[in-house]
Amino acid sequence: MTKKNNNSNEEEEEFVSFGHNLNTKIRFEDADEDETAQGSAEAATAQDESMCDAADSTTDAADDTTSADYYFDSYSHFGIHEEMLKDVVRTKTYQNVIYQNKFLIKDKVVLDVGAGTGILSLFCAKAGAKHVYAVECSQMADMAKEIVKANGFSDVITVLKGKIEEIELPTPKVDVIISEWMGYFLLFENMLDSVLYARNKWLVDGGIVLPEKASLFLTAIEDSEYKEDKIEFWNSVYGFDMSCIKKKAMMEPLVDTVDQKQIVTDSRLLKTMDISKMSSGDASFTAPFKLVAQRNDYIHALVAYFDVSFTMCHKLLGFSTGPKSRATHWKQTVMYLEDVLTICEGETITGSMSVSYNKKNPRDVDIKLSYSLDGQHSKISRTQHYKMR
Repeated sequence: MTKKNNNSNEEEEEFVSFGHNLNTKIRFEDADEDETAQGSAEAATAQDESMCDAADSTTDAADDTTSADYYFDSYSHFGIHEEMLKDVVRTKTYQNVIYQNKFLIKDKVVLDVGAGTGILSLFCAKAGAKHVYAVECSQMADMAKEIVKANGFSDVITVLKGKIEEIELPTPKVDVIISEWMGYFLLFENMLDSVLYARNKWLVDGGIVLPEKASLFLTAIEDSEYKEDKIEFWNSVYGFDMSCIKKKAMMEPLVDTVDQKQIVTDSRLLKTMDISKMSSGDASFTAPFKLVAQRNDYIHALVAYFDVSFTMCHKLLGFSTGPKSRATHWKQTVMYLEDVLTICEGETITGSMSVSYNKKNPRDVDIKLSYSLDGQHSKISRTQHYKMR
């Protein structure tokens, strides 16, 4: 799969379309604390920055932690936080949302769910929040406390170490809940449930959740070279048949950056989630789709990506993780097909996608994909299952 240029040295990106069904344009700009709110920001989201660690909070215990539970332990290491903080689309979007819309934050009590290093809490404190409660379950909470103190916000930000479902806030209600909960494929790691729990328990009537909306999209790509390298490779490994691994490899979606030149069809909206109103069960769904070929080509995989929007801002802000937008650390989620679809311009792939959290481990996502093509050169109907682990 060809990597695309991030253009990370450019201070300003070109306008990009947002949401696919909207005429709104979103522009990515650097936001300085002294800048006035000019324009809007192209930005991106991120995977859950707050995961719980099984070890206790003592220094010795922190030194002894292992990777026995990758989910909990991984967010105790600074490397993953460095990656997310350096994701300029992700972090700048949140910064612009807060700094350019201080009326949402000023004199408000804010709850930061999955605070990580505390960067969102620091943004809110600098924007004039009355008080910020930063909840972080991993051992990064200890670092966040030091960061808050080092930057002179100890009187404004209270870092609470623990699971959002288990801690008690020193206040009965909050005015704003902010979180960067999004995972690969939007839903991987199921941080969304923690945000919804916090919303139901602590958000005051008329309060706001940032971001408010997230949408999942689907498109199709040509990817013969990479599929040959990652999937067909197992058919003959140094002359030995290892095709049993190929079956497993097909079931694991690949998180990678897709070159927009690989896109063969249009994109279709699968699901939009309104975080301020939805229930936990709404994250499991079945959605139909219809993808129309834009040229004659071959299709090797379907690709999912998501957009995020902050609708309460004075001017709509948001970002896309799609292949036509500036790259983020979420990249895109590639699901290889068993069949190679020979498709002609104007022909359609129809089907449905079912998404649900795994029953044994709700951090994982199970995907059922049914697709059909009744074309001039390909007539195929198949159902495949994928597991994001």
